[in-house]
Formats: sequence, structure tokens, C-alpha cells
Amino acid sequence: MLIQQIAFIVAAAVAGFFFVKRIGFIRRNILLGKKEDLTDEPAKRWKHMALFALGQKKMFKRIVPAIFHFMIYVGFIIINLEVLEIVLDGITGQHRLFAGLMGGAYAPFISAFEILAVLVILACVVFLLRRWVMRLKRFFGREMTQWPQTDATLILVIEVVLMVFFLSMNTADLQLQEMGADHYTQTDTFLVSGALMPMFEGLSQSTLIAIERIGWWGHILGIFAFAIYITYSKHLHIFLAFPNNYYTRFRQKGTIDNMESIANEVKLMLDPSAPPPDTPPDE
Repeated sequence: MLIQQIAFIVAAAVAGFFFVKRIGFIRRNILLGKKEDLTDEPAKRWKHMALFALGQKKMFKRIVPAIFHFMIYVGFIIINLEVLEIVLDGITGQHRLFAGLMGGAYAPFISAFEILAVLVILACVVFLLRRWVMRLKRFFGREMTQWPQTDATLILVIEVVLMVFFLSMNTADLQLQEMGADHYTQTDTFLVSGALMPMFEGLSQSTLIAIERIGWWGHILGIFAFAIYITYSKHLHIFLAFPNNYYTRFRQKGTIDNMESIANEVKLMLDPSAPPPDTPPDE
């Protein structure tokens, strides 16, 4: 297990380096903008962020795609709470570290994540069908060709693959628990993977370990890669929506701030006899 620990720590360090580098690049670009104080009315700002960033209020203008979009959004965000356990297992060399800490609450905890994983797969498949089978017109406009179209498809496929890795990992894990395999912590049955166990019946212990390890490594390495890729994708808005909505401007849409220098030029054009704005008053 020591080799796997070292491999995991190296993979996490490499992914972390490139992720932090990209975040630094994005941060520098954001800081190129003009400074503005948008910290007034904090209660109103928190409410706005909760409704539009977390609650996805704008999406519910079209109810059917909104529901599936919300399933992907909530599922993918919440399910990655289990990544914390995977990361700690990878660093410490343990297996299902939280099982011992949570006791009987662990199986319902993982089962909830599995249900979310199924909902994410369902929603992604629906969106892929809408895009490539139903070929809805709005997905093939001029602004959606080439990279935007490829990016959207990649995101959906990656999410399906990550969820499949997660469920296959858990299903093989349960089978190994029944066999009494070393290193596989005994837990109660998980809701979805427990139902999938017949698919893996008859497989040897070595095969099941290979499936579980492929699922484990595929899931966490996929998340590392996804974290880096998202910084190049339009889907970065999933995360930037939180600060963007908190620091929104609470004023009437279409309001434009006048540039003082331009306003002064216009005033002089309208009244050439007026003194320049910086001219000191006569004494």
C-alpha cells in the first residue's frame, strides 16, 4: 500500500500545482478590472447568492431542462464531499476511513451519494440525447459550434464516467467485503451498489480488487483532471457564480456609470463658453 500512497500523493501534488497555477492566472485577469466596493447590504447579498448561485433560480424559466440541470449541479457538488474520504484514504493508506468514525450512519451517507450519482447519470444522458439525438436547434446555433459544443459534450461524458467509476468501486467493494478480503472494511450495504452486486457475482477476488482499484483511481484521478479542465471550460461559471452573485450591483438594469472626463467633454461641446472643469475660480 505504501507504493499506492506515494503514487497518490505525487498525483495530488501535480494536480494541485496545475490547478493553483490556473487559479492564479484567472485571479490576475480578474484583478485587471477596475476596483469597486460592492460590500454593502451583506444580508441582501447572501440571499441573492443563495437564490441564484446555489438555488439556480434563473434556470427554472424552462422547467424540464432546469430540473435535470439542477440534478447534475446538486449531485456533482454534493457527491464530491466523499472525495474528502478518498483523499484521506489515499494519504493515510487506509480504506473507508469514515466508516469507523460514522458507524451506522456511514451506509446511509454513502447511499445518499449513490442516489445522487444515479441522478447525475440520468440527467447527463438526457442532455446528451437532447443534444445529439433530438438535436435541439438552440444547441446548433452559430455561437454553439466547435469549442462550445465540444466542451458541453465533454463535460457531460466526463460526469457520466466519474459516476460509473464511483458506483463500480462501491459494488466491487461490497463483494470483497462479503468474501472477507483483507483491507476492505466491513460496512452495511449501500443502496444502489447493493442492487448492482449480482452483476459482479462469480468474479474472482483478484478481479474484484482490480475493478475496485480501477474505480477508485479512475474516480479520484478523473476529479483531479476535471478540476484542471474546468478552469479552461465555460462551466467554470458553476463555481464563479457564487462570488459573481454575491458582488452583483443592486441597481436598475441598463444603468451606465458616466466617465467624468467624457461627461466634461460633452459639456464643453454643448457650451463652449463654459470654463474647463479644472479651472480654478476667479479671485
